[in-house]
Amino acid sequence: MNTADSTDAAGRPGAAAEEPGAAEEPGATEAPEAAGAPATAQDAPTATAPATATASATAQDAPDTAPDAPKDHAPKNPDTRDTPKAPDAAPGAAPDTAPAPAPAPDAATAPDAAASAELPPAQGAPRPARRWGRTVLLIAAAAVIGVSVGTAVGYRIQADRPPTPLPPLNQPGLAYPAAPLPKGEEPPPLTAAEDRRVKTDGDLRKLLAPAPKGVDARDELGGLPVYAVTFESKARMFSALAEEEFRRVAIRHWREGDRKTHVRLVQFHPGYTNAAADHAEGQRSYMTGDGHAGNDGAVLKGTAEGRYYVYDKPNRKPGYLPLYRARAVFHRGDIMTDIWIYDSKPIPASAIRTLAERQLERL
Repeated sequence: MNTADSTDAAGRPGAAAEEPGAAEEPGATEAPEAAGAPATAQDAPTATAPATATASATAQDAPDTAPDAPKDHAPKNPDTRDTPKAPDAAPGAAPDTAPAPAPAPDAATAPDAAASAELPPAQGAPRPARRWGRTVLLIAAAAVIGVSVGTAVGYRIQADRPPTPLPPLNQPGLAYPAAPLPKGEEPPPLTAAEDRRVKTDGDLRKLLAPAPKGVDARDELGGLPVYAVTFESKARMFSALAEEEFRRVAIRHWREGDRKTHVRLVQFHPGYTNAAADHAEGQRSYMTGDGHAGNDGAVLKGTAEGRYYVYDKPNRKPGYLPLYRARAVFHRGDIMTDIWIYDSKPIPASAIRTLAERQLERL
């Protein structure tokens, strides 16, 4: 057995080295003695490979344990440890001389070599996974802190700056004089055609449509309670009209035989919404129901949404004459107009339409 086989894959000596006496001879025949070479065992390169018969005799007298091999004889290149290399031929030696075997390893280092052989190879071993959680957390925290600090610094810089003055308004002068004009030079007041409030701020009863000639008519000017009692839900209408900035109501009613006529002008205070239009729309919203007119009515000429209605069915009660009804609802500015006609006989549509058009002309 070659002693070079006792080393491990890393080039280190094996667990136990064989004795020199048990080593096989390098060749089937002994190499002839080199001319001029000393025949003593001390000059041999190793204790296990005698080159002459004298060296074999000397090796038999050696002790059972091999002496420590010189450290200088260890192979320097681990990759070529299993390939025997022919030694340099001595002067006069035969070219077919067998090479000397590798020196036996030191028995004292055998346990360390065995322990080293059991260790896994350094190359190819899996590396432990790197922990990225802490690194990502630190980067995120740094980014949040950087954004917060930058925002705070920006607000601080902006707060320390003086306010930027606004550009001047595009109004070099006022449209009216700064001082009152002398007496006699004042401009004339607006006419009713130029300002509707000139007409509606006065006595509202003057705007009511006139009653037919020869008929005794009564006028009434009142506040919210006077108008709220004309509804079935008096308390609810009182609250709703108060929220809509109700101002006043003017009423004119007259009677011609069995026919009764009521004309109401309901005025509201000016606000951010047109309360008169909203109130008129609320009254028209339920007129198509069965308990009321039962139809969509007809559009009143001269208005956008004004309508007049003739009830489809009269109101009948035992012991009473049938009650026929007609109604017109529209608005003009801040005034909502509500006209009613009651009769024991059917009411033609022309009667309610003509009266509504006359009231619209007055407004």
